[in-house]
Amino acid sequence: MRAIRMLILLLTLSQRGRVAFGKFDWWERGNFYQIYPRSFKDSDGDGIGDLKGITETIDYLKTIGIDGVWLSPIFKSPMNDFGYDISDFYAIQDEYGSMKDFEQLALKCRTIGLKLILDFVPNHSSDEHEHFRLSEAGVEPYRDYYIWHDGVLLANGTRQPPSNWISVFRGSAWQWSDKRQQYYLHQFQRKQPDLNYRNPALVEEMKNVMRFWLDKGIAGFRIDALPYLYESAEVDGRYRDELESGMVQDDPNNPAFLVHTETKDQPETYDMVHQWRAVVDEYTARDNFTRIILTEAYTALENTTRFYGTAAAPGAQIPFNFQLITLLTANSTGRDFAAAVQSWLGAMPRGAIANWVLGNHDNSRLATRLGVARADLYNIALQTLPGIAVTYYGEEIAMVDQFISWADTIDPAACNADPATYTLYSRDPVRTPFQWSSAANAGFSNASHTWLPVANGYRELNVAAQQRASRSHLKTFVQLTGYRKRRILAEGDFNMRVVGTGLVLYKRTLPGVGYAVVALNFGSQPAALPLTEVYPGTNERWLRVVASSQQTNLNSGTWVNPRLYKLPADSGIVLERVTGRNDVVA
Repeated sequence: MRAIRMLILLLTLSQRGRVAFGKFDWWERGNFYQIYPRSFKDSDGDGIGDLKGITETIDYLKTIGIDGVWLSPIFKSPMNDFGYDISDFYAIQDEYGSMKDFEQLALKCRTIGLKLILDFVPNHSSDEHEHFRLSEAGVEPYRDYYIWHDGVLLANGTRQPPSNWISVFRGSAWQWSDKRQQYYLHQFQRKQPDLNYRNPALVEEMKNVMRFWLDKGIAGFRIDALPYLYESAEVDGRYRDELESGMVQDDPNNPAFLVHTETKDQPETYDMVHQWRAVVDEYTARDNFTRIILTEAYTALENTTRFYGTAAAPGAQIPFNFQLITLLTANSTGRDFAAAVQSWLGAMPRGAIANWVLGNHDNSRLATRLGVARADLYNIALQTLPGIAVTYYGEEIAMVDQFISWADTIDPAACNADPATYTLYSRDPVRTPFQWSSAANAGFSNASHTWLPVANGYRELNVAAQQRASRSHLKTFVQLTGYRKRRILAEGDFNMRVVGTGLVLYKRTLPGVGYAVVALNFGSQPAALPLTEVYPGTNERWLRVVASSQQTNLNSGTWVNPRLYKLPADSGIVLERVTGRNDVVA
């Protein structure tokens, strides 16, 4: 009866997308890492991270167990949105270096066996892009590369935008051009005009951008802001207005004021992803080296998983799974965590490979958002759940958000707000320089001033200090990234249960090899590990510790009797029993 009361959730499945041992493609068990280039390493003393700085320090990623690195945009840009407003898709932004610097970085990545992935920003360009200038001037074939409209002429002779659509950055999504005497659409900043994917010439132009960078040997693309790629088509010369949401009745400039049925998640988007997949597949077939697509979409779960595509029309190999970001908070219980995991596993198509994302440049850092005490717990989960892991720079050492005053705020999402509300929108706190050491500017730069201030506390919280320590967040992370390549995690089945509301257990079993048990205690008190009751047959008195949270004070390799051990609050542990000798690195 006691066991029945404790078992709240049972999830048993064979890892989807599993292939025969030794035949995993490079990305299928991949550990991916996001670098925000402005903040990783400054090589020239201007206070801004750059490509040479990344090249100088990229070995670090290999030493901590990373397989693929994704760079936020490095392309030529006026930097109104820090690189997401691109003025030349074929050139490197001067602050970051030259094309030669990029090619040297790409070569270094190939040399050390690290796959390089670039950000592809297809929804819009900068208004300083040459194609926009030509489009604004009505020059063919660029005239319809962007979305233009005369607007609506009222009876009193005044002209208004063609619809009530609101930009993600607040206010109307339509901007009047005196030069062209028409409105253009911008779902983000007014300096980021939307590209027109109903124009076949534009579609081919953007495919050529992909081919240009694939020819330089990159491993694929992370595709930005996909839900906004298409808008509903005109009807009788007008665009359909969107209905009010009722959520923010006193703020009509807020994007949440409307329900975005006309400006997001249009059906044509999925075919466009399939077309892009066909482009990267050309290179996969040519070189016998798989190129991949990762997609960013903050949208309903059924829309996100649809980006996987189908066997007949494949889409992204890795549609980013934000369930652990959007559904969890610092107060989440074990039951909440298990439900978030199950939501993705239950929604993705059969044969697909799961992925797990805990942070990025648009969200509060893991340790701040979910709790410093739980930083190791969540990294344990990230590295031991079935599928692919994605880490934002600094999460491996549990970096935290840094408060940025209104006077020092530079993120346009926040600058479009006001001193009373800007912190709700600012992404500056999660983009501060990487904390390499206790030296000036955390070892990021020798400049007198960095583009964003280094976070407080960096003298204690940095890579060098954690490498020296006998136990640290970083050392736990490295133990985990090494272990996830072993057969038990690479091929083992996945069986999750929740005990009460706080303790999550899951078992990864590979017949003939052994099993691993992951325990995550979301509770406020130490928790017993009732493995025998939860998993009948798991009756060994001693299991070996693979990795654990700092609170456990247990070193890797220690043997624990799970019948007697209590897992501290807000902590996690990975235990194993290897019964065979064939648990070699996958």
